[in-house]
Amino acid sequence: MLDDIKKTLWATADKLRANMDAAEYKHLVLGLIFVKYISDTFAARRAELTLRLTNPADDYHFANATAADLEQELEDRDYYTEVNAFWVPESARWEALRAAAKQNDIGKRIDDALTVIEAENPKLKGILDKRYARAQLPDGKLGELVDLVSTIGFGDNPSTARDVLGQVYEYFLGMFASAEGKRGGQFYTPASIVKTLVAILSPHSGQVYDPCCGSGGMFVQSEKFIEAHGGKIGDVSIYGQEANPTTWRLAAMNLAIRGIDFNLGREPGDTFTRNQHSDLRADFILANPPFNISDWWHGSLTGDARWVYGDPPQGNANYAWLQHMLHHLKPAGRAGIVLANGSMSSSQNSEGTIRAAMVDADVVEVMVALPGQLFFNTQIPACLWFLVKQKTQRKGEVLFIDARKQASMISRVQSEFTDAVIERIATTVAAWRGEPDAGHANSRSENDSFSRTVYEDIPGFCRSVPLAEIAQHGHVLTPGRYVGAETVEDNDEDFATKMQQLTEKLGEQMAKGAELDQLIRQKLGGLGYEF
Repeated sequence: MLDDIKKTLWATADKLRANMDAAEYKHLVLGLIFVKYISDTFAARRAELTLRLTNPADDYHFANATAADLEQELEDRDYYTEVNAFWVPESARWEALRAAAKQNDIGKRIDDALTVIEAENPKLKGILDKRYARAQLPDGKLGELVDLVSTIGFGDNPSTARDVLGQVYEYFLGMFASAEGKRGGQFYTPASIVKTLVAILSPHSGQVYDPCCGSGGMFVQSEKFIEAHGGKIGDVSIYGQEANPTTWRLAAMNLAIRGIDFNLGREPGDTFTRNQHSDLRADFILANPPFNISDWWHGSLTGDARWVYGDPPQGNANYAWLQHMLHHLKPAGRAGIVLANGSMSSSQNSEGTIRAAMVDADVVEVMVALPGQLFFNTQIPACLWFLVKQKTQRKGEVLFIDARKQASMISRVQSEFTDAVIERIATTVAAWRGEPDAGHANSRSENDSFSRTVYEDIPGFCRSVPLAEIAQHGHVLTPGRYVGAETVEDNDEDFATKMQQLTEKLGEQMAKGAELDQLIRQKLGGLGYEF
């Protein structure tokens, strides 16, 4: 049912944008959804307070209160902030905006509402994008968009409301990324890739960090994973950074509407030159940095403490990202990073030297080759790197997984991993590590043998390789080089049957060909031509 609602909402919203660019339009839509959500949760808390203040058996009971007294009491912001609900001033509540949806100045009214919401909620300072008064929408379309968002019912239950809103928001992020194509990939990582990273890392508690967080999808999936395995929101602390100001705002809203506390730095900023979490050492790092960026270098980065395995080449940031992640890990921490395939084998500049040093230091744990067409923004083949600061299992080995044939096409140009494929990959890694299966990843007991499987190399899919063998291959980390070819069963009976069928069909076609040849000769002979 919710899937149908999401599709209907998207179709209507997309139609309303007329000729407006998707990159601009997404901020209008997602901003309105955010305002609708915080207004709905405020209204739900207000309704709850009304019942409690008028109930003689409740601790909140307001005895002998007049209607005016009750109304004034309901405007006490402490009642809302104590349950982490945003305080929404009366002029900024959704009812007021909806009532004015057909007014010519609705854009200015929305901007004003966002301004007062930010002023009353320090956590939202600088996050809400006030661009409605100057929006280049045809007359009346902004009002229609307000009416459309009004139909999104979040309900009276705050947790249910958050889940519905979160799903709608995430769906719209994905659809806008698809509509924007290449630019969309700068703020959105497809869900199946994020799920794969999270399933392999299995973040269960502690500090989670993403130094190029986009719209915050890594954090959202981490929280979903924790909840699915018996934990709760708040079991992890969220730290992130994002250079693009508009994307930074998207991430903050994406987390705020889910009730996830976060620290995305004081402001948007470049992770390499303005590292806003320099003292952080995280339990888990998940990241999808931009591939092969060449304009990242600054002179101040020469000899940086992060470059433990060598100075990264100034023309490509891939090995700067990898070393940045390692630098920010705790001794027992793990990192999962999406990078272009070239990072696994390139020997240009200093990349080969750095990779060799990382492999020899035994900080590379798992390498996964990905299928094509997973991303909105590029057809460059990609892979997943999993790094550790200090190995506790499988020392001196690297697990290679070739998942290039594991994707399912969901459109003519887009593929994804199904949940079953993600579970297979995660279970393979867990078995290799000697940990509980992916489905029991939060069960950490040594006696939890029922949830464990025994790791085995599978030709064409996975293989555990000693560092000495990797060194023999020039420290190349391409999984296809190590996992070998997939085993194909040789069934003599099936082969014989198929050959018989093919031979019979060939005989039929040759006979038919002879008949046609004779017919052509007869026709030509009738016309006086012989050959």
